[in-house]
Amino acid sequence: MAVLLTTIRSLLNKQLTIKHFFGLRLFLIATPRFIFACSWLPYGLKPLQLRNVSYREFDFQFYYLDHMDHTVIPVKNKLEKDQLFKISRFKERIKRTRPHKHDGYFELIYIREGEGFHWVDTDFYRITPPEIYFLKPGCLHCWQFTAIPKGYVILFKEEYFDAVREKNLTDLIRDFASEMQLPVPETSPIDSIFSELLKEYQRPGPFSGSIIHGYMQVLFSRILQLSNHVEDVQPGIGDLISRFQKLLNSHCPDLHLVHEYAGLLATTPQNLNAACRKHLNMSASEIISGQLLLEAKRHILHTENSIAEIAFNLHFNDASYFIKFFKKHTGSTPMQFRRDFFQ
Repeated sequence: MAVLLTTIRSLLNKQLTIKHFFGLRLFLIATPRFIFACSWLPYGLKPLQLRNVSYREFDFQFYYLDHMDHTVIPVKNKLEKDQLFKISRFKERIKRTRPHKHDGYFELIYIREGEGFHWVDTDFYRITPPEIYFLKPGCLHCWQFTAIPKGYVILFKEEYFDAVREKNLTDLIRDFASEMQLPVPETSPIDSIFSELLKEYQRPGPFSGSIIHGYMQVLFSRILQLSNHVEDVQPGIGDLISRFQKLLNSHCPDLHLVHEYAGLLATTPQNLNAACRKHLNMSASEIISGQLLLEAKRHILHTENSIAEIAFNLHFNDASYFIKFFKKHTGSTPMQFRRDFFQ
């Protein structure tokens, strides 16, 4: 290896650096016009050339190539067994995190300072504070910070809010569930709301529970206001659809068929399909396929498993059927999708 480095250095007379990412060694040759890299991957030496890309972006992209040596997607739970709500300051340190999911709770993140990148499922975001991220249960994400972040994190389970007495708040949360990233104007009072929430949580007193609930309702209303959401335009999605969506998060990819979910919901496939078409304008089968496709992309991009192993993990009968399913919905095979994504 030393001979190889010496040869490269002498031939190109360029600045050479060696980057280590959890066992993946990258050889970078930087010039004013491009970065050339050779990465020693499990399947051989892979040369790459990235034009017009900063070192920070380059590091972050290769961080994910590094994570291809993992075979499972970890699931984290930062709430205690009976804990339904938690607020804390965002950890103020420059860090990378492995791609991971959160088990059974929503995550509301407010970043008011910091730089770096955030990957949510298959979406790649540059962190531009102040901004908010809202993550649903089961959502896969990871961070790469290049400057110390500051902000707040709220974790809560759906059961924290009373579905009857606080229906207006649960409806707000469901309405906001489609928003992933939201910029926050400097004039917004959101920062002070998070600050007051943390104070009340850390120093509880009489009526603290009611005060926190009140702040949460104000917070979500402010966030929805920033997202240009129009209240009461769409009808509520209904209890059946809400329970169906929760089952998708907890039982997909174990279950693939409409009648399997209908059985757990104590209804018929016909009723479930009708509710899905009424509230979501999609069939139940289409919704299940969409969730399966998302799980497939997570495993393709964030593990080094073979396509056959991914098909097995997602409970497909065989790899060929999984490949046909994936190509039908994306237009490319799983291997093409993995290769094209990291090119």
